[in-house]
Amino acid sequence: MKDQDIEQARLVGINHVALVVDDVDEALEWYGTLFDINLRGRTDTHAFIDMGDQFLALTESEQEDDPSDEHRHFGLVVDEPSAVARQLAELEADRLRTDGFDFRDPWGNRIQIVKYENVQFTKEKNVLAGMGLNALDKSPSAIEELAEKGMAPPRDDA
Repeated sequence: MKDQDIEQARLVGINHVALVVDDVDEALEWYGTLFDINLRGRTDTHAFIDMGDQFLALTESEQEDDPSDEHRHFGLVVDEPSAVARQLAELEADRLRTDGFDFRDPWGNRIQIVKYENVQFTKEKNVLAGMGLNALDKSPSAIEELAEKGMAPPRDDA
């Protein structure tokens, strides 16, 4: 089925949640007292706490209460982002970035759309089949990222 035939994208899961914090080091210390954390990546102002094939993103910002905050969001995994793009265009909703797929809902929540095949987030084949999404698969780069963690999905020909 070509993406032009899809009227609406199917939600597959949550890839990540991005939280805004005053200080990334303090936030890592705080979360580290609650959980055994492993960092997926780190910069001076960002930290990505690994949760297997999902992650928690911490972003340092001085504008904690600013509703136009550019960092606080959640990432939804879908089967076909172009279907979401078409629906947003019909609703005359504004996308927030041209280099990604972020938008705000009418209540100000920032949402990032990510395609299932391109992210580490993985559903078991039986769960995908139960959702009617058994044709979804992972891109070679996503499989490589998962393999580096020892979490690559089993190959169908194995």
